[in-house]
Amino acid sequence: MLRFSRAKIAATLAVILVGLALAIPSFFSPEQRKGFLASLPPWFPAWIVPTRAIVLGLDLQGGSQLLLEVDQNDLISSQAKSLRDDVRRVLQQENVRADGGIQLLQRGVQVKISDDAARAKVLPKLRDLSAPIATSIGQTGARTLDVTEQPGGLVRLTLTDAGVTDRTRRAVSQGIEVIRRRLDSTGTTEPSIQQQGADRILIQVPGEQNPERLEKLLGSTAKLEFRMLADSPSGDVDMLPSKDGKGAKVPVERRVMADGGELTDAQPAFDQQSHEPMVSFKFNLRGAQRFGQATSENIGRPMAIVLDNEVVSAPVIRSAITGGSGQITGNFTVQQANDLAVLLRAGALPAKFTVVERRVVGPGLGRDSIEAGKLATLVAAGLVVCFMFATYGTFGFIANIALMVHVGLILGLMSVLEATMTLPGIAGIVLTIGTAVDSNVLIYERMREESRAGRSLISALQAGFDRAFATIIDSNSTMAIAALILFFMGSGPVKGFAVVFILGILTTVITAVTLTRMMIAVWYKTFRPKALPF
Repeated sequence: MLRFSRAKIAATLAVILVGLALAIPSFFSPEQRKGFLASLPPWFPAWIVPTRAIVLGLDLQGGSQLLLEVDQNDLISSQAKSLRDDVRRVLQQENVRADGGIQLLQRGVQVKISDDAARAKVLPKLRDLSAPIATSIGQTGARTLDVTEQPGGLVRLTLTDAGVTDRTRRAVSQGIEVIRRRLDSTGTTEPSIQQQGADRILIQVPGEQNPERLEKLLGSTAKLEFRMLADSPSGDVDMLPSKDGKGAKVPVERRVMADGGELTDAQPAFDQQSHEPMVSFKFNLRGAQRFGQATSENIGRPMAIVLDNEVVSAPVIRSAITGGSGQITGNFTVQQANDLAVLLRAGALPAKFTVVERRVVGPGLGRDSIEAGKLATLVAAGLVVCFMFATYGTFGFIANIALMVHVGLILGLMSVLEATMTLPGIAGIVLTIGTAVDSNVLIYERMREESRAGRSLISALQAGFDRAFATIIDSNSTMAIAALILFFMGSGPVKGFAVVFILGILTTVITAVTLTRMMIAVWYKTFRPKALPF
């Protein structure tokens, strides 16, 4: 038990030193870290220097918080319009003419087909538009549409409640991924994006003190469409507001020639002639083919670039654009061009989200929380150190050294993971201080019992570690199970507490067992004592 080879001692110390070195960047600001890297000589390998640091959460450094909610009315309207396009496609494929066109209802569409044979022919195809609703467990038995026949040859397709609920659930899941891509494109560090309830998304961005820009960036659907301007407001057209016309509505054909889902890249740029900010974009292969065909068939006509149902610009097609790239202009500022490029690269939101709550946490409140957390940590650590030293003497001093290494390793692991430190995370560190020395107490008390039972010192030391080890593993395992449940089922601050607590449990095994055993072995070989020092 007390035999440690030099190689094992060196390996243990190396792991500890590396862990403590990884925690160092967290004690310096980003500017100080960049300045240090810039001061290194050219021949020095910069990759050796640790640069990752712990990210302070919203409650510690301030920032912005938004609560977004799926717009149910917009979602239903979008589904109804999509359903109308599907019904039109089915009628065209079956060569069936609808009397009076396809009527758009509040929760669906209806179409009148007076001819019985034609209605019987197309009805099975329309019923196929109703898909079963499936979950991770399996199919629920509900369907997305109710297809019913009405008197007079009417066929009505109505969105079911289960279908709307399922579409809302999928819109929230897709929206989280799109929002995450948008925030990552802006360089924001460690934003927190979580689902709240069935139709809401909670977003916390530490360090962001401009919630208006954040709201525009995240609240915009960024649905980009390329359509043709119509000659008149009659027929199959939509009347959409024009940005250049200061809100005046212009007729736009409903047929979409290409959309933003087929973009592969979008970057801010400047027009070479007017020197105004703009956005250049590139299509994938399919989008380039569609865009090239649309421009070649409509030379001389204005093409409407529609963003979120607003005509951003309507340039006249001078020649076929077959290269798969183009430009979007519209009297943008530099910031607007950058934000639009971010939106297009990240993709469109699957539905419209409205901001139902907005909060801004000032950095002053975060500083107060940090100072309070520091004070609580220092007081807790100080009391634990005094108790261990007063109760166990030399062995208490050894436990205190292991405790300091324990806290350093937690910070090092959090730095490597670039984990977010929140106020509950500080509470987790304070709690792990107590649980870390708890393992030492179990070992030391077992040594005391074995010594009182008449065992020699070397035998009591070995028995203390061997017989307390199983108890330590059991107690830490039960705490780890509880922490894992908090991590996977909790959200926000609860997850932050769970992460710190899990890391504390992992480092306890290293410090309270391996490091403590090694230091006691060195103590025994150095002083050759005859009895326990407590």
